[in-house]
Amino acid sequence: MVKAKKYLIVFLAVSILTVLLDQLSKYAINKVWPEWSLRFLSIHFVRNTGAGFGILKGQMGILAFVSALAALAVIFFYKKIPQEKIPQILFGLFLGGVVGNLIDRTLRGYVIDFIDLAFWPVFNIADLAISISVIGLVLYYWRK
Repeated sequence: MVKAKKYLIVFLAVSILTVLLDQLSKYAINKVWPEWSLRFLSIHFVRNTGAGFGILKGQMGILAFVSALAALAVIFFYKKIPQEKIPQILFGLFLGGVVGNLIDRTLRGYVIDFIDLAFWPVFNIADLAISISVIGLVLYYWRK
């Protein structure tokens, strides 16, 4: 039981930290509207009304519903997540990323994106957390 509680704390800490970093970075970008550019990286404000790669533009209701459903599924099925550090961290990242973008969709009506690598669609901390978690989970379950 102590082990399960330890992993729940890891899961919650990662989820909450991800949401906080995501929302604080979006708050700062929204206030400052920076235009920074290096050779391979640009930071600038982008108002995204769709999902990744420009799909479902203007479909905030559908995207918010799917995000809420995904977050609730992770919470509902939490007990099925292996009691190991890596899956707890990865599912925590996933939940935090989904909730971070869900907050934007419901409160702003769009998602703030700001990290631009030029060869990839502009993204944010929540998107990064979701991407890392999905890749990590695919590798984790593939090895199992």
